[in-house]
Amino acid sequence: MRCFLNLGVPLMILAGCVAGLAQSPKFNVGTPLSQEEIRGFDFMIGPEGQQLPPGSGTAKQGAVIFAKRCEVCHGQNGEKGVLRRLVLGSPGKPYRGPFKDTEKDSVAYYPYATIAWDYINRAMPVPKPGSLTHDQVYAVTAFLLYRNGIIQETDLMGAKSLPKVEMANRNGFVPAVPVYPPEPKPSWW
Repeated sequence: MRCFLNLGVPLMILAGCVAGLAQSPKFNVGTPLSQEEIRGFDFMIGPEGQQLPPGSGTAKQGAVIFAKRCEVCHGQNGEKGVLRRLVLGSPGKPYRGPFKDTEKDSVAYYPYATIAWDYINRAMPVPKPGSLTHDQVYAVTAFLLYRNGIIQETDLMGAKSLPKVEMANRNGFVPAVPVYPPEPKPSWW
């Protein structure tokens, strides 16, 4: 018990000081968001893509952007990166599962292509999230869909075409319409 007091009290005092410094204006941590910053996050892209902004891009355009902005973390063509592996299939051969825990970061795991667009738009690239233009986001999304074997390299992805992409794992989740009443179980069940 005495050892805990000898180590615990100084650590608690140090933690309090660090928390206080982190909230000081000098470090600009813990400052409230401006209304403009809040508006930037205050939207959601649904599976139907009604909220998608105008813009477009192809896999060829996305390959150039991916090499410049994404390859550092995700590896060449989204395979074997330091962080997440984004590609499981290959062009023309989509990966259809089953998915292991380490493979659920891949774009092939998503049930809707709009999820990939929304995530890239909000959170990528890591050092400066939200810095890609809408056209760049469409292009990178097209590149990842192509590398996962879901679309062709020349397919133009935009607000109208992206929601129409049939993802390989679309039916790998809970059915959209639940079955009710449930099917009767046999007497021995």
